[in-house]
Order: sequence, then structure tokens, then C-alpha cells
Amino acid sequence: MEEPNDFTKSSEKNMKRNEPSKMAERIALIRVGESKKPESERICYDPYAIRFIRPEILEFAARNPEKYKEEIEQLERLFPGLANSAVARVRYFDDIVKASANDGLEQLVILGAGYDTRAYRIKELKNIRVFEVDHPDTQQIKVKKINEILSSLPDNVVYVPVDLEFDKLGQRLAESGYDITEKTLFVMEGLVMYLQPETVDEILSFIGHNSGSGSAIVFDYGTLRSENAEENELEASKNIRNYTKQHREQIKFGIREGTIETFLSERGFFKIQNLTCEDYKKAYFHGKNKDRVVSNLISFAYAVVE
Repeated sequence: MEEPNDFTKSSEKNMKRNEPSKMAERIALIRVGESKKPESERICYDPYAIRFIRPEILEFAARNPEKYKEEIEQLERLFPGLANSAVARVRYFDDIVKASANDGLEQLVILGAGYDTRAYRIKELKNIRVFEVDHPDTQQIKVKKINEILSSLPDNVVYVPVDLEFDKLGQRLAESGYDITEKTLFVMEGLVMYLQPETVDEILSFIGHNSGSGSAIVFDYGTLRSENAEENELEASKNIRNYTKQHREQIKFGIREGTIETFLSERGFFKIQNLTCEDYKKAYFHGKNKDRVVSNLISFAYAVVE
């Protein structure tokens, strides 16, 4: 197993969060911006994302478009390419979910679901049981919004309130009807970097020992660059840590560059696919999008349970 990573060494004592996730709303706002672009230009599309943005934010953007644009540009200067990596992440995860649904998927578990809308906008999931696992405070808002959007909650979606760093994931899933024998895809979007390393290990161990044949995981992770990384990369990493800490959702976990295959194989996964920033830039950013900058601090991984 790996030694504790840099994020672990600098993280504070784990504390219970008692409020909805501000980062979930921030990521939804990025999806809103991308979804407003022409179909031929956008990387991903989420028609429901706007419903998870507080009215005061939308009103401010409508009344003060120039000031709102300045704030977005300031965030881009602090975190170069992060928003573009976030929309590429949505697209890649969507592609994985659709491919899995067409390949005999029986269950989908979305860990740290936040304001994820895949269960409502991906038609391939219509007849597949979806477990949305998230912090109770965020999930309460999510359930209310979905009720407003769809007029009722979908029969195939099960909401599982869990604080992943304090509650027993296996127990809560079992109580909610999760079947350990079924082929399952576990989606962890924008999650593992906010968890303690031991919690990440516990989740991966649970998946490895409690899912059916052909089950898989897909997640994104913070790439810990070498000490020889360029100054702008180190500055962006520092800015991300400070920003998330200010919003009480501190970065706690990352994986050293070039070690994802070892990290996952040691934990019982195989058929490992790793997408670096160069990989998803090449896969998704073409034509008018070719000059869009992505963050070299964010990578994606997919792997199958051994």
C-alpha cells in the first residue's frame, strides 16, 4: 500500500459537516454554463442543473452579467482549466454509465451523489435500480428539487443518506435493498479527494467484496504532481486547497502521478483505464473547443472488480 499522500499530511482532524455541499452547487453551476452552449459546441448537457442553483445567484448573474463574468474569469485564473475538466468528467462518466447500462448493468450506485442528475436524464437507466448515496443535508435538498422537477420521485431511484466518513456504507446500502450479487457500477464523481485515505480504502474494499461479477468503478482523483512540477501547477493546487477549505470541504486525498494502476491493482481491481488531462483533452475538445484549457491536476479512472 502507498504511504500517506501530501493531502493527508496537511489535512485537519476530520469533522462532521452539518450543511449542504457548496461544492455540489458550484459544480452544478459549471454544468449550467456548459449546457447553455450550442449543441455542436458543448461537451456535456444537463437540463436539470439550473434547478439546483440558488435563485439569488441566478438573479445576480441576470442583473449583473459583466460582474458575474468577471467573477467566473477570476475563478479561472485561480484554477486554470478546472471548469473544463469538470465538464469533461461529466461527459466521460455519462459515456461509462451508458455503455455499462447497455452491457448488462443491474445496479448503479452513485456515491457522493450531490446534484448528479444521471438517473433522470439518461434514458438507458430507466429500468435499472439507482442508489444515490450522499450526506443527509445535501440529499434533503436534492430530493425536494427532484420532486419539484418531476412532480414525483422515480420508482427506480433509492436515496440513501450516508455521511461516508462516519456511517457504515455497507449497512446503509443493505438496508436500502442493495444486492451484493448483482453487476453494479459505482460512480464517484468529485468525491474521493474530499475523503480521508482510510475512508477511500474502506469504500474500495467494500466494493471489491460486495458486488457481483463484472462490477466496476469510475472516479476522478487529484493528481499529485512531482516536486519538479511547474510553478503555475503548484500555485493552482494551492489555490484549490485553500478554496475548498474556506468552503469547509477540504481536499484530503490524492494519488501520485503515474501510480494509479498500482494503487488500484493492490486493492483488487483490474482492466484499469486511466485518463489524464491530455487523454480527455484529446477525446472531447475538438473544433471550436480545441483551445480550451484543462486542468492537469485532475485525472479519471475506471476499473473492474477482480
